[in-house]
Amino acid sequence: MTMLIRDLMTAPAVTVTAGTPIGTALRLLDDRKITALPVVDSRGVLVGIVSEADLVPDAALLDERVPVTAVRTTADTPPRRVADVMSHLAATVNTDDDLDVAIDLMWSTMVKSLPVLDRGKVAGMISRSDVIHLLAGRDDRIRTEARDLIHEERPEWKVDVQDGIVTVTGPMDPHERTLADVLARTVRGVIAVRIH
Repeated sequence: MTMLIRDLMTAPAVTVTAGTPIGTALRLLDDRKITALPVVDSRGVLVGIVSEADLVPDAALLDERVPVTAVRTTADTPPRRVADVMSHLAATVNTDDDLDVAIDLMWSTMVKSLPVLDRGKVAGMISRSDVIHLLAGRDDRIRTEARDLIHEERPEWKVDVQDGIVTVTGPMDPHERTLADVLARTVRGVIAVRIH
């Protein structure tokens, strides 16, 4: 059974507009403990993305070796906006895509977060940390679900899970082995089943 992006994404997404001040974007990233913000227009349509990496150049302002006079601005200088630093090309996924699509895209592009679209509008975000969190708790969840299913039929069978692989100890005859295999494979996230 595959997992859809809608099952794991964070929704609703925290978004900004091109006119959002950079300071506001920085505070949102920090307050929400996220790495990127979708940039949307007045209709909620994605026009770009602003990430930690886009805002890193502002770290130079914190460097004590940079003379203060080098970063002073006049009162006539408008505050910098997200539009000045955002990326206009953003890799995206859709709510109904398989989770594997997001994983492949994040690891092939080295992007940490992806906007998730539903009918062209931003519906949420999915990040590497979401995937890591899912994988970290996967074995415990699979173990509980597989054990509950299998113990309804055969409470004496032992169920263990490691890295998404379910091991069922106890089934003896071919019918029991098939039953254990079928039950274990109905649990979302199971990679393989071993019968001992």
